[in-house]
Amino acid sequence: MTLHNLWHQGCSFLGTEFAILGGAMTWVSERNLVSAISNAGGFGVIASGAMSPAQLGEEIQATLKMTRLPFGVNLITMHPELDALVDVCAKNRIGHVVLAGGLPPAFAIAKVKDYGGKVLCFTPTLAFGKKLVKMGVDALIIEGNEAGGHVGPVSASILAQEVLPVIRDVPIFIAGGIGRGEAIVAYLELGASGVQLGTRFVCATESQAHPRFKQAFIRANARDAISSVQLDPRFPVIPVRALVNDATRRFFEKQKEMIGRVDKGEMDLKQAQLEIERFWAGSLRRAVVDGDVENGSLMAGQSVGMITQEQTTHQIIQELIDQANIFIANKGEGSGGDVLTGDSILKRTHGRR
Repeated sequence: MTLHNLWHQGCSFLGTEFAILGGAMTWVSERNLVSAISNAGGFGVIASGAMSPAQLGEEIQATLKMTRLPFGVNLITMHPELDALVDVCAKNRIGHVVLAGGLPPAFAIAKVKDYGGKVLCFTPTLAFGKKLVKMGVDALIIEGNEAGGHVGPVSASILAQEVLPVIRDVPIFIAGGIGRGEAIVAYLELGASGVQLGTRFVCATESQAHPRFKQAFIRANARDAISSVQLDPRFPVIPVRALVNDATRRFFEKQKEMIGRVDKGEMDLKQAQLEIERFWAGSLRRAVVDGDVENGSLMAGQSVGMITQEQTTHQIIQELIDQANIFIANKGEGSGGDVLTGDSILKRTHGRR
């Protein structure tokens, strides 16, 4: 078995050499990093975040000038102009749209498919995944709570065991805590079609994240990436995983403030949740763009501990591929064979294709 065989379905679905999606990270996954991931053989994804339709159109056009290879767009389902954002994707013939942030509205799925695009959605549970497939979603992304940013309660390894043996109608990509090629192979052997990595690309040379933001990632270990705690079960705040700093501590105070305002009838739960989202969006920009690593949000997955230096996107992806190929080749040689490394392994794995 070769890496090519293992993720052939994912590569065919994405139209790429490697079935590696770039996780959409607000303020990070823009034209420079997205095009670099696609040019290196992966699949870059623009994080539209709070962009207006006009801003998204400009970002797509700028990305098209930097790569001729496939890339996608991540849209937040809670965005008030979701309909118009889908229209922008249709106008620019974006082949793959990732709908994130909860159960996507049926109209968004239909509009993407009507213009010939493919829809990818995140599933936090098996039941949710089955529902998405029935709604017409073309592929699923399983994201474990090891990931950075907004996360669910279950690890990627558990979700993979629950979902992969059951849902076989569509390609499934695994995300959360993936930092090496050996882990990629393990999930592919379980039945995944590919993977998604976000944190691993933050310190890419092409990433426009502030140097201080990158240094915080390089210095961090896995235990520094902590998931926030929901203080009140009535208050539906999605946990966020980030490196601990003053901003994460202030988030607890922000939650207390919003809970108090809801209790006093000054705002409803939805308004309060939107205020929380604005808190994260603003503090994330302060960290990524301005380099304020104490007062800004350092959203990071637990794989941050595997980042030790800044590398080009090509080097990152090639390192993952080399690790995967070496792992597969060593398994094929068996425990009694010589351990092969470097070019000899790559030649032998290439010869088996």
